[in-house]
This record gives sequence, structure tokens and C-alpha cells, in this order.
Amino acid sequence: MKISRFTTLILSEKGNIESALVLIPLLTLFLVASQITITIHGRNMTKISAQDGASTRAISGNFDETDTFLHIDSPDPHQNLDLLISHKKGFLPHIMPGLEKIMGSKKEIDVTGVAIVENQR
Repeated sequence: MKISRFTTLILSEKGNIESALVLIPLLTLFLVASQITITIHGRNMTKISAQDGASTRAISGNFDETDTFLHIDSPDPHQNLDLLISHKKGFLPHIMPGLEKIMGSKKEIDVTGVAIVENQR
């Protein structure tokens, strides 16, 4: 008797439509949240790379032609301070199909890195 109730419960298709109606919006929400997370991570990695490049160039003195300098007045007359601003461009990744049609081919971002250059006179 108990076995027949159990098999009837297992073979019943009650609730499948409700599950499908909940699953589609839930999957869409998951994909949107994943796209936002991956986009923020891609932007942060590009920002870290730009900041690392600015710090490395400020220490080594090998500057790019795209670097910008801003002079900072120093209280010490024997030291010259400059603010190095570097720019880097990158592309944001897409995981949702069809998003390239809405946003264009690829979304390009421009991030900056900042470092202090200490020049001795």
C-alpha cells in the first residue's frame, strides 16, 4: 500500500509548470547578476593593471608618450614632485548572448592609474 502511494507520488507531474514558470526568471536573474559581476571584475583588473603600470614607470623612469604629468609643489627645495597619470583602455567581457547587439560590438573602457614621481634636483 505504501509503495503504491510512493510510486504514484513520484510519477505525478503535479507542479512541473509552476517550476518552469519560476525557473525561467530565476535563470535570467542569475545570468544578469553573473554579467554584472564579471563586468565589474574585468574593470577592476584593468584598473589594477593601469595602476601597476603607473607605479612601475614612476619608479623606473621609463615613461610612455601617453602619460600625463602634474607638478606638485614640495616644501623641500631639493625635491621635485610630479603626479604621473597613466591611461589604459580595455574591453569588458560579455557572457549573455545577444548583449553585443544591444551594447554595440564590445564595450571599451578607459581607466587611469596614478603614482608620485620623486625627482631629486
